[in-house]
Amino acid sequence: MAATDGQNPLLDEITCGSLLHKLQEIWDEVGESDEERDKMLLQIEEECLDVYKRKVEMAAKSRARLLQSLSDAKLELSSLLLALGENSFTGMPDKTSGTIKEQLAAIAPTLEQLWQQKEERVKEFSDVQLQIEQICGEITGDFNPDQTGSGSFTVDESDLSLKKLDEYQSQHQELQREKSERLHKVLEYVSTVHDLCAVLGMDFFSIVTEVHPSLNDAVGVHSKSISNGTLAKLAKTVSALKEDKKQRLHKLQELASQLIDLWNLMDTPTEERRLFDHVTCNISASVDEVTVPGALALDLIEQAEVEVERLDQLKASKMKEIAFKKQDELEEIYARAHVEINPEAARGNILSLIDSGNIEPSELLTDMDKQIAAAKEEALSRKEILDKVEKWMSACEEESWLEDYNRDENRYNASRGAHINLKRAEKARILVGKIPALVDTLVAKTRTWEEVHNMSFTYDGVPLLAMLDEYAMLRHERQEEKRRMRASFNDDQKKYYEQQSTDQESVFGLRPSPARPLGNKKVVGPRPNGTPNRRLSLNVHQNGSRSITKDGKRDNTRPVAPLNYVSISKEDAASHVSGTEPVPTSP
Repeated sequence: MAATDGQNPLLDEITCGSLLHKLQEIWDEVGESDEERDKMLLQIEEECLDVYKRKVEMAAKSRARLLQSLSDAKLELSSLLLALGENSFTGMPDKTSGTIKEQLAAIAPTLEQLWQQKEERVKEFSDVQLQIEQICGEITGDFNPDQTGSGSFTVDESDLSLKKLDEYQSQHQELQREKSERLHKVLEYVSTVHDLCAVLGMDFFSIVTEVHPSLNDAVGVHSKSISNGTLAKLAKTVSALKEDKKQRLHKLQELASQLIDLWNLMDTPTEERRLFDHVTCNISASVDEVTVPGALALDLIEQAEVEVERLDQLKASKMKEIAFKKQDELEEIYARAHVEINPEAARGNILSLIDSGNIEPSELLTDMDKQIAAAKEEALSRKEILDKVEKWMSACEEESWLEDYNRDENRYNASRGAHINLKRAEKARILVGKIPALVDTLVAKTRTWEEVHNMSFTYDGVPLLAMLDEYAMLRHERQEEKRRMRASFNDDQKKYYEQQSTDQESVFGLRPSPARPLGNKKVVGPRPNGTPNRRLSLNVHQNGSRSITKDGKRDNTRPVAPLNYVSISKEDAASHVSGTEPVPTSP
């Protein structure tokens, strides 16, 4: 075989023609017939056609696969661009230029770049959706920190556009703002709970952790629960604590008021009262004003209750003393109002009620408080009239003083203090001149008061209208008496002058000149005010002469009405002076 190959060099370049020539030589050497030769050549040709067919089919299949790959690549490119929201992509190849393999080779980098961009976009969507789901879970209360990163959502890869991503990011920002607001509200609630617990003396940690374990101070701010349930529980807790604070403050203020009333009743010393300054300091405070820690603690309220109970028991043992103090207050009010009562009977009634035990001490004190309130109301209604009565009495005193002053023969002498009395006399004349109008006003106001209250207005047991009527009558009588005295004085003076003239004619044969003025020498004559001093009837001197001094006690030395009720004017004073002077004689 090796020898044959060496003899035939054409074996190194085998072709279809060389093989056919070799086959012809073999057939010639063998002596094959033409039919056999044609048959074998036909068979060889058929076998070659089968080989070509197979190769063509294989090539067609390969081209179809390449076309499918190109179509798939183009479809994938379109879907990626659509998912990413891109209308076109930089560097994207021409769809119709080059062979199939060239087109595939050109589109492959674009696809790879788009795939990378898609993966990045999916990651962005996944992150923002995870954060959105986490915040939503925190708001609804379904978020579990131990399951962070294992979200139950799937990214919708059909729409990875920037517009969609912006929507998610906007939603995430809105949720972040809501989370921040909720966190701020939670911290405000927690702070309020802390302050309320401090004032109420309650355990803040146990109360706030009962709402949610994440609200204690050991947990970071951003890890605190902001769910709807937590906010609702916090709001409910704050409301309950505020209501508890309001009730405790009301209770404490009632106890403080009771303490003060009991202290005042029993004259408790200041040192003992100071022990409960922390109770009484909030007696008029509003709920928001009480911020001192422990100011409304239960033990403090219990301490105040125990003290009130102790003082109540002590009050029961000092009931008579307390009741008599209130009776003293009642009598003082009536004394200032000049209302006459029977204090002995009232005190006897108090003693009988306490000794009999038929009435609770608190009821007795309450009844006396009502009497005191009614007495104050009555005193207030009488105040305006009593003020004018005081003015009337003062004016009457000045009227009496002025009358005594006018009878003083030495009032114009240059003695010490004469100018002071002169000024007082001037003021007294002005004041006395106002007495009639003052009396008329008093009468009108007294009648109005009696019509409103349907009772008589008394002044220390004497009807005021009767006192005023008596005063008016005495004043009128006084004026009439004054007129009679003037007329009598003028007649006496005329007779005296005529007698002097007659005596002079008989002795000297002359008559005094009628134009000659009278002399200033005094002669003995009757006092113009020769009638005795009068006092008001109706027991005025005894009942109406008492007034209230600055310390609230009655002044029994002050008369209700003056000794003489008619003042003397300057002209009357001059006439009174002349009535005691002699008639001058002619030289």
